[in-house]
Amino acid sequence: MAEETTKTLHVVLVEPEIHWNTGNAGRSCLAAGAQLHLIEPLGFSLDEKQVRRAGLDYWPRVKPQVWKSWRDFARRLPLLGDPFFFSAEGERSYWQVRYPANTVLIFGRESTGLPADLRRRHRDRLLHIPMGEDPHLRSLNLSTSVALALYEVSRQREADANPSG
Repeated sequence: MAEETTKTLHVVLVEPEIHWNTGNAGRSCLAAGAQLHLIEPLGFSLDEKQVRRAGLDYWPRVKPQVWKSWRDFARRLPLLGDPFFFSAEGERSYWQVRYPANTVLIFGRESTGLPADLRRRHRDRLLHIPMGEDPHLRSLNLSTSVALALYEVSRQREADANPSG
């Protein structure tokens, strides 16, 4: 069972495959004040030095919550916040969303994205990150996508806290 968190911003990586993406995402979470959640199976060991290297000396402070399955995590999801699922299939851009006080940003694996059943069940919550018109560009790097989403939520929160500025 994962430990309790009081954070209002969460990032979920569903079955991530590449250690340095997870390390970089964890570092971005730490910088943005977000909690990182990892859904097994992972494509690497969290003990690998590459994950620690990508997270630099911050990795011990990231303290990712690791879940045995999506089903285990989904039971806790309503307590964490409103979920937003990132997929190239999303009809809405992540810029078009007003993120609530408690937000959960959910990303799929590097090779295939979110599982098809999650995309079907949460079609109304699928978001995409706009990209240029290059027909050969399928997606952005996972850790880049995480950083973009985290900082859009952070930007909105900052604007709400300082409306004149």
